[in-house]
Amino acid sequence: MNTTTTGRILLGGAIAMLALTCGPQIMAHGDMVPQAVDTSDLPDIGEEWLQKNPYSGNARAIEIGTSAYNQNCARCHGLDAISGGIAPDLRYLEPGESGDAWFVERYRKGSSHDGRVLMPPLGDVLGQKAGWAIRAFLETKYTEE
Repeated sequence: MNTTTTGRILLGGAIAMLALTCGPQIMAHGDMVPQAVDTSDLPDIGEEWLQKNPYSGNARAIEIGTSAYNQNCARCHGLDAISGGIAPDLRYLEPGESGDAWFVERYRKGSSHDGRVLMPPLGDVLGQKAGWAIRAFLETKYTEE
């Protein structure tokens, strides 16, 4: 075997190993570790999940929610809640209590289809206060279709 052939075999092997070890991390959409959200500045709301956003219009909650969204949601849902088409555009979430009910359900339980996780459940990971703060931020981005 000549050196050119040996070099090609080694290069091919290296590329295959790189694809096997790095490929899933590079190509998998949505692989992420949720980032903790400091909600200590927000009023306590108890452990039982609410169906209405207690932080709607709360300036501090919106500030915390903006940071939490950017760290945990923007990767899929887009900067400023403007989706690039990968995940739903959250500016169009229904406002008010019916929108709150849908939001908290999806936030808590996530979404999957045909065995694929489209959105991880975040309720137990980030907590209720962080979720409602994110919702308070999203309310500032609401756009009618």
